[in-house]
Amino acid sequence: MKFKNTYIASALLAIMILTTQTSCDKDFLDKNPLNAISGPTFWKTETDVQMSLTAVYRTLQNNFYGPRKPFLDAYSDNALDRHSFFGFGNYTIGVINANNVNAALYNVPYSGIAQCNYFLDNIDGVAAVSQANKDNYKAEVRFIRAMYYFDLVQFFGDVVVYKTAPKTAEEAKIPKTPRAEVLAFVVEELDFAISKLPATAYAGRAVKASAQMVKARVRMYQQNWTDAAAITKDIIDSGKFSIFQGGYANLFLTTTQQNNPEIIFSTKFLAPNNPQGGEGMLVELGWYGAIAPYRNLVDEYEMANGKLITEAGSGYDASNPYDNRDPRLKMTILVPGDSYKNPDGSTFAVTDPLLTGFNQKKYMDTSKLPWDRSKIVVTDMNVVHTRYAEVLLAYAEAKNEATGPDATIYDALDRVRTRTGVNLPPTDRTKYNTKESLREFIRHERRIELALEGHRYFDLKRWGIMATKLANVKNPAGVTLSFGEKSNVLPFPQNELDRNKSLVQNAGY
Repeated sequence: MKFKNTYIASALLAIMILTTQTSCDKDFLDKNPLNAISGPTFWKTETDVQMSLTAVYRTLQNNFYGPRKPFLDAYSDNALDRHSFFGFGNYTIGVINANNVNAALYNVPYSGIAQCNYFLDNIDGVAAVSQANKDNYKAEVRFIRAMYYFDLVQFFGDVVVYKTAPKTAEEAKIPKTPRAEVLAFVVEELDFAISKLPATAYAGRAVKASAQMVKARVRMYQQNWTDAAAITKDIIDSGKFSIFQGGYANLFLTTTQQNNPEIIFSTKFLAPNNPQGGEGMLVELGWYGAIAPYRNLVDEYEMANGKLITEAGSGYDASNPYDNRDPRLKMTILVPGDSYKNPDGSTFAVTDPLLTGFNQKKYMDTSKLPWDRSKIVVTDMNVVHTRYAEVLLAYAEAKNEATGPDATIYDALDRVRTRTGVNLPPTDRTKYNTKESLREFIRHERRIELALEGHRYFDLKRWGIMATKLANVKNPAGVTLSFGEKSNVLPFPQNELDRNKSLVQNAGY
């Protein structure tokens, strides 16, 4: 079998491209790919299983699970999809339909699911692997599959579910499953993963907390606040993770990502043979300025004294608007008057005009500069999917929604705000002393802390405020942004409807 394309029906015909490993060491995912092998002689040894597991993890390197994850923030009030790589420029002015929805939002998760199903359909037949090891490997894969399905639900609502790999293309042409049933399956998968994955710190492979945090996201999506608060508290109480005190910006650079106490799950890359592609973060964000933050996001960053720029006593100076601000501003966004610096201290020139006046700085590894078209870009920053700061913010949100303000919520927020190098004042417990006022502050803090990491679109949709927030922003053409999704879900791509006649388009499209 071999992939003809990235669609799920054709994924049935896939040869799994598996990376050769030479040992059973725990760090086998860091090995560089050496060659590819086919299925008939496979599934004999534990090394074979580990190679297939590596192939599952490598599906995370694709598109918005890899270097393009920050682009998801351009489908929100945070940033502009500068070159319309995803078509978000149209979506954010309300123009979205089956013919312009980016097929990657559908195809990429399903390609990953096909790889997961291939693994799960075969591992039990490998007699050389102990049951304990099989359970652990399956837990990793079922966690990843659950993450893919949850993202599909957030994008599309009811979706087609494959629990095993269909044997033919015709078998793949089945109706979608109701969202509640898909989520029940996702939780079942995550519960298995939570029960089998090691309760350790993250070192490159999924751990218990990786699965717990995805389950917490599911519960927050379902507004099951009590469960979400309990799950995130369990991660906090485990003591396995902490806020990284080595610099907020350094969370997104290769040199400080390995065994980082804040990272709970990520997509891994490895130079020189398995780096991000030539259109990875360094090129798209730096050279092309592909993600252009909006001033609406910039203006939400507090002053260093903890006051919003519109508050009395903030000290905001419109003639020096970026001075004395929350330090995360200049660690996340390249503001006017700032520039990327080459290692020799010279200024790195961005090729394309910055239409909003701002560029992304988070994930930019300036030690790799300068870059030009005659050079091969070798950058291997890992893409962070889950980190401890999100756990604390999720706990704060869920606990506040469940029971209202208490000391544990303020403490969680302050652990994020007072990290070394940020050092903002603690949360004002007098000002934010009701569920409603604290809710808004938690949402503000979440926007700032997780800015340009691919969370904002999902947050605004689950809060039901995407339309309201987009309406506060104008694009560079002066058009007020608007939300075009019907019933808070995307349309299925037309080519998928053509391929699977059993797939019914979402209502309103």
